[in-house]
Amino acid sequence: MRDILSDLDLGDDKMSDPVQQAQVGLRKKLPKRFYTQAAAVPGAEGGFVVALDGKSVRTPSRHELGVPDQNLAEALAAEWAAQEETIDPATMPLTRMVNTALDGVSTAREAVFEEILRYGGSDLLCYRAGTPQALSEREAEIWDPYLDWAANQGARLVLAEGIVHVEQPAEAIRALAVLLRRFSSDLQMTALHAVTSLTGSLLLALALAEGYATPADIWDAAHVDEDYNVTHWGQDHEAAARRAKRQVEFEAAVLILEACKA
Repeated sequence: MRDILSDLDLGDDKMSDPVQQAQVGLRKKLPKRFYTQAAAVPGAEGGFVVALDGKSVRTPSRHELGVPDQNLAEALAAEWAAQEETIDPATMPLTRMVNTALDGVSTAREAVFEEILRYGGSDLLCYRAGTPQALSEREAEIWDPYLDWAANQGARLVLAEGIVHVEQPAEAIRALAVLLRRFSSDLQMTALHAVTSLTGSLLLALALAEGYATPADIWDAAHVDEDYNVTHWGQDHEAAARRAKRQVEFEAAVLILEACKA
């Protein structure tokens, strides 16, 4: 699923030419902040939109940057309000996800669905360490409850040791598809795609969406191996920085999923 969020219509006529936008993107020059106030306001067609000095933000496909839930809209507006001299999409994960939902997922729902479902065929939780034993036991302790939960939903997955691919039963994948179909809105699918990509696990994404576990538990489960290595070998500061950035993305996806439950 392509990330189209860096192409936001920022309300600046100088950024309206697509060739110029591409050139600016290549130079990685960020647009200057041109507004004083960002706010969530009622949309003309329902829901709530982000307005900059009273003018609604629009996506490249000319959709208003809006969502059904007011709290989610206010979180979107807060990302815009937090921008300083320039507008940096890298610091706006929620805006990027909503933009992707409006312009990308809305026109390719089935393709996105299939892309998410493919993770079920190589789910992180199915690939276990043979050694050391302490890590293998830790994986079983944290991951097995999610596999048991999935099995109770009809998705009984096969485990493997190491990285050699194992084919999952067709009936298990069909059961995962049934679960995934419960979250069919553009926003939900965008958030689930993000969570699945960030964790490497469709099971963890579905468990989060279904409320089986807390976001903190899901995030920790996705990093069992990494945390084990940190405990025994120490922290890699670059890896820690990457993880912190990914967690911000994860938390934005969680916010969308929680708003969609309201």
